[in-house]
Amino acid sequence: MKEFLKKYLKFSFILSSSAMAFMIIETGFSMPYWFKSIGSYLYLITLGFGSITIIVRYLGFQIPKIHILLTDLLILTIFGFSLYNQIYEVIDTYQKAFVLVAIIVLFLRELSTINLQYKKSFKNPAQLFGISFLILVIIGAFFLYLPNSTHHGIKFIDALFTSVSAVCVTGLSTVNTAQTFTLLGKSIILLLIQIGGLGIMTFASYFSFFFKGGTSYQNTLVLGSITNSQQIGKVISTLKNIILVTFIFELVGAISIYFSIDAELFTSEFERIYFSIFHSISSFNNAGFSTLPNGLYEFTFRFNYPLHLIISFLFILGGLGFPIVFNIFNYFKYGILRLINSFLQKKRFHHMPWVLNLNSRLILFTSFILIFGGTILIFIFEYHYSLSEHDLVGKMVTAFFSATTPRTAGFNTIDMATQSFPTIMIIILLMWIGGSPASTAGGIKTSTFALASLNIISLAKSKNRIEIFGREISNNSIKRSFAAISLSLMVIGLGILIIGAVEPELSFLHIIFECFSAYSTVGLTLGITTKLSIVSKCVLMLIMFIGRVSMLTILIALFEEVKFTNYKTPKEEILIN
Repeated sequence: MKEFLKKYLKFSFILSSSAMAFMIIETGFSMPYWFKSIGSYLYLITLGFGSITIIVRYLGFQIPKIHILLTDLLILTIFGFSLYNQIYEVIDTYQKAFVLVAIIVLFLRELSTINLQYKKSFKNPAQLFGISFLILVIIGAFFLYLPNSTHHGIKFIDALFTSVSAVCVTGLSTVNTAQTFTLLGKSIILLLIQIGGLGIMTFASYFSFFFKGGTSYQNTLVLGSITNSQQIGKVISTLKNIILVTFIFELVGAISIYFSIDAELFTSEFERIYFSIFHSISSFNNAGFSTLPNGLYEFTFRFNYPLHLIISFLFILGGLGFPIVFNIFNYFKYGILRLINSFLQKKRFHHMPWVLNLNSRLILFTSFILIFGGTILIFIFEYHYSLSEHDLVGKMVTAFFSATTPRTAGFNTIDMATQSFPTIMIIILLMWIGGSPASTAGGIKTSTFALASLNIISLAKSKNRIEIFGREISNNSIKRSFAAISLSLMVIGLGILIIGAVEPELSFLHIIFECFSAYSTVGLTLGITTKLSIVSKCVLMLIMFIGRVSMLTILIALFEEVKFTNYKTPKEEILIN
């Protein structure tokens, strides 16, 4: 009996996979009516077998968690309606959409039953992290290359470039996203941005837990390393909080954007809603993709300052990093409880020192300095140039937006080609620094820049350690920060050298700007991306991928860990200057 059940469950997985493949072909290609009719019966049969599989599992006395139960009830309900409509030939406009959703859910449900042990397949989590992004890029390129994803077709190199840019949440594109891709293509890009921004392992691991109800200890250890969780017992809850916070911010952002834009600018209500959702997800994930031909520089959106502020706050929050956002939430929660207790005075309040930890203080302080300083400098340098078409309030908002968007967001509300040389240099610096660790942003990170700056100050004062906010920074953090700086300059420098040799007719400043933008996953450009040759596009793709995964992670994945370090050799001083 057990052998029969195993074979049946295996057949159910194969059937759901076949239905998924059929759905991809039907959606991606223009298929004849008979093909779609066969597909309708295949979906119905798949949902039928899937429903039986669900019942078989429950008969095996598997006690499901509430979210698994709700998922299975969704599949069973849609199967029931589909069977009823098929028998009585009831025409339902939205029936197929619900059926396709059920097929996807059923496929994920069956896929989650496969027991994957990460530790057995990979030597360290860095390998898993890098390969997961690479697989997502290839899958994304395949989907973007489908005929129905574009209006007039696209070269595979451009589909691959767009996929890399979306997965690495960069925003650079060799084609005009708004004019090239259909609704299907834009939706694929949006999905790649969402998964790439949070990391495919975050999604895959949590949804595997969601559908399965548990995970192995080995997998938890690997996921703990990837998510930087301090406690193994809180790995899954950390994943859940990351996804929950992301969806909440994106939902609030989409609603805010919806009410900040004029309904007359859109041909339908669906287009307005889709615009809001697309830009909210793209903003929070620091992607920089837009459904507008000229981005936010489009004339009808160029002077919509509330929209600019909403989008800027979204990518600032996304660029702060989830540990910082959680820590800020705990800080305000503690402050509110303390305030309530001071009014009630019923019991002695437990004082908690350092609710806002050192990482949060350092990153928030550095981010504030960069945003404030960047805004003031851009306001001064661009007052009579790219900001000249705005009033005073508009100049301030646009300067603020222009100072925050290089922190790997990639949106632009001004003509990048009209900016003065000092502004371009400021933007390059801001792009290189990027956002914060464990966020959707790229760059060397604010903490790295802060530690490098503090180290210079410590050396100037002849101190042998770095101290900030009453705490001493560990040597390991200092070594990692300088490794990140050195490796970033090496990758960017090599990219500039290759593109400069292949494209001698391009401006050297434009190439520098493009490479810094690619490495820091920003997406800003001075207008040369569409003019690049295949070799230059491949170089930029590699730079974007390295910038998202990080060169240090790639090196950790390639080199075997040294296990024996319990020895010391004599120390010597090296001449520096």
